[in-house]
Amino acid sequence: MLEKISSNDKNELLELLNEFILQTYKIEKEFKDYKALYEWVIEILPQAIWVINNNGSFFYKNTLASQIESIFEEAKKHNFNGEIEGDEKTYLFQSNSIQNRQVVAATDITLQKRQERLASMGQVSAHLAHEIRNPIGSISILTSTLLKRSDNSLKPIVFEIQKSLWRVERIISATLLFSKGVSAQKNLHNLMELKNDIEDVIEQYTYSKQIDILFDFQDKEALFDLDLMGIVMQNFVYNSIDAIEDNDNLSNGQILIKAGVIDNQIIFSISDNGKPIENKNLLFEPFKTTKLKGNGLGLALSLQIVEAHNGSIKLLDQEQKIFEIKIPNFL
Repeated sequence: MLEKISSNDKNELLELLNEFILQTYKIEKEFKDYKALYEWVIEILPQAIWVINNNGSFFYKNTLASQIESIFEEAKKHNFNGEIEGDEKTYLFQSNSIQNRQVVAATDITLQKRQERLASMGQVSAHLAHEIRNPIGSISILTSTLLKRSDNSLKPIVFEIQKSLWRVERIISATLLFSKGVSAQKNLHNLMELKNDIEDVIEQYTYSKQIDILFDFQDKEALFDLDLMGIVMQNFVYNSIDAIEDNDNLSNGQILIKAGVIDNQIIFSISDNGKPIENKNLLFEPFKTTKLKGNGLGLALSLQIVEAHNGSIKLLDQEQKIFEIKIPNFL
């Protein structure tokens, strides 16, 4: 057949064929580009995405989806509908069918659920604080009267009662502050003021072991909220004391607290030789604690305060238990 075609027609046919091949390559390239584009779009979405074929195999899934396979299996039992909890997070699953394929999306709503719980907790906390503070106030007045009238042998007992009352008040105040939210008012203070505050609150805390509390504070002025940072340091010191108390293999404890100003940053560090951290993922989760004492709110509130200063908290060394707090030394 080609022999019957003239040279001109043959060349024209070859040109058309070549053009057809080029267009095919072009269309194939555009298809690959579009495919890469939609995969990129799906990849940067904040949701985990699965596209499932009719036979149950995966047509596509993004990186987030690959990271929560166990959650996917649990959601499958509920037909990919509703809220599913796992790995200490909450996901909202939704499912739709498109072109004979099932598209499943999971959105991390842990933060929203936490905010809902905090809002409810704030209402309950305000009510409980009012109800608890009334009898606490009465007991506090009675202990003050008892202290004046008791002899020296009973005074240590009264002091312990007062410390316990102070501990209850501290828990109430911390709960209210955490549920309402924190706003830092930064002013110029000397770091030694903060050291003096920490020494004062340590005297109000009860512990049985010999604990050496060492301070290494620079005599420098810096910008921070003295009251709020006092709460932060207090919480970390109390946690260190509790960790030493909880360590049955330790008779003498040591806590080292440092504070200084370096390169427009205020840097604090707290370390102790107490009981090791069991689960670092629970450190800043409110009301989750592995300690014998405490309610799990101290470090969560401390993180909230530090973030209100636009700062950060890091566990530098889990074995040595060295925490570092950094906040900017400017408004």
